Amino acid sequence: MKFKDMPYERVDFEEVAKQLKELTEASKAAKSGEEQFAIHQKFYKLDDWVSTLYTIANIRFDIDTSDAFYEKETEYYNEQIPGYQNLVLEYRKTLFCSPYRAYLEEKIGPVAFRNMEIAQKAMDEKLIPLMQEENALTTEYNKLIAGAKIPFQGEELNLSLMRPYLINGDRSVRIAAWKAYSGFFEANADKLDEIYDKLVKNRTAQAQAMGYQNYVELGYYRMGRNCYDKQDVEAFRSQVKEYLVPFAEALHERRRQRLGLEKLQCYDSAVYFTDGNPAPFGTPEEILEAGRTMYGELSGETAEFYNFMMENELFDVLGRKTKRAGGYMTYMPVYNSPFVFANFNGTSGDVDVITHECGHAFQGYIAGKDPIREHAEIGMETAEVHSMSMEFFAHRWIPLFFGDRAKDYCDMHLEDAVTFIPYGCMVDEFQHIVYENPGMTPDERHAAWLSLEKIYRPHMDYDGDAFFGKGGFWQKQSHIYCSPFYYIDYCLAQTCALQYKAKMDEDFASAWESYLKLCKLSASDFFTNMLAEVGLDSPFEPGCLKNIVDRLEKQ
Repeated sequence: MKFKDMPYERVDFEEVAKQLKELTEASKAAKSGEEQFAIHQKFYKLDDWVSTLYTIANIRFDIDTSDAFYEKETEYYNEQIPGYQNLVLEYRKTLFCSPYRAYLEEKIGPVAFRNMEIAQKAMDEKLIPLMQEENALTTEYNKLIAGAKIPFQGEELNLSLMRPYLINGDRSVRIAAWKAYSGFFEANADKLDEIYDKLVKNRTAQAQAMGYQNYVELGYYRMGRNCYDKQDVEAFRSQVKEYLVPFAEALHERRRQRLGLEKLQCYDSAVYFTDGNPAPFGTPEEILEAGRTMYGELSGETAEFYNFMMENELFDVLGRKTKRAGGYMTYMPVYNSPFVFANFNGTSGDVDVITHECGHAFQGYIAGKDPIREHAEIGMETAEVHSMSMEFFAHRWIPLFFGDRAKDYCDMHLEDAVTFIPYGCMVDEFQHIVYENPGMTPDERHAAWLSLEKIYRPHMDYDGDAFFGKGGFWQKQSHIYCSPFYYIDYCLAQTCALQYKAKMDEDFASAWESYLKLCKLSASDFFTNMLAEVGLDSPFEPGCLKNIVDRLEKQ
């Protein structure tokens, strides 16, 4: 079904609560594992319906944040979803504590039960008012960012539409664009600090209400970390500091020489070539059709998936002034339909949508065919392996999008993939500092960011910029506001994607077979176990980053 034709009605959570409570009681009273699993399948149907309607409302509001109807619907779900999540938790406790657990584990897998245990540590009914407030604050941040109106070169642009000017081949244009871009954040600095301060205090209050010292432990549970912990992440970041940061800095120096600059400044941070970064040719519609060719040739599974996406109009990629910034993939289980949301702006990022977000969407499409819904509940580190690896599998078809600048794009993409990891680790360490010290003032948070810049990105120079120069760069990173502790998942996944890059350079067919297997495994096993099963090294293993850097240095 086409997205525009998908019917929407507001979920009646009173009726849903009634049905969930009936399922909970029936599950408790089940006389056998078979009976309890049959009840659980009814839960799947109810949860799929709620999730689909909620997702449709969110997408339609993101498509147009000035739409008063869907704004009200979003506010409604912000209020209602925490209570619904608590009822789901109560229902799942009947499975977790079931006398027929052995049978149920055989049906839905041990990972599902570990996730249930974590969910109980992440949620309690007493948190609902705080979670409602948290939802309202993240919506306020997203609306502030989406509503940016930046006057530039005779136009009024939002943050996404500023992107082509920020990477323009003409340095004078970049400097002017950066100043205008920074000006928006400077004008809203107090509000940005206020929203984040409230979020930190809110999340800390949630953690303390659950008996935790601070939000870090609760944040890890919220992210569903089921096979690694804070110490593992710290060890990974240590590897990045020791091996990857020096290599990334060498790449930045090579880029400086390529650009013929005496010194790299902040406005040069995303520019790779003197004649500008490669940009895709063709209209957005032609880019989407080039994607159809690519996925049609990659494999039978990807061909089926992409045709489904196109025929059902499951892409909304055109940048508009009232559209939410950024991009994502989400999923509507009733229709087994992934949905890709993005803001095309004429840069190489448009093609990244066709590769990265479609990596998520392809795996979602594959996993949606599995009748065991828990298998689709993958960790974010696993999800990002699917997307970031797909970016590299697409290299063979990059000429479809970039013509004679295809090699420039592939070189840029590989360099960007490597240099991203130190930035992503900086975002993660920053959040640990903030939530371990919730009483920090906004100025102290900005100072903490600047100190981390010296460790992870020592080349970065903000050239006296009034906002970013004081340590405000992190406030443009929506994950820090809306998805705490998510960002390290990108870094772990990029480490795996770089391994896939090495594999496909040696044997493309074998690498694809491994990737497809990983997509099908979904959440049927733990992240580190699945990596071993498909022939990848865990990012947490000592020497993993050193081995990757050794291979990259040879390239």
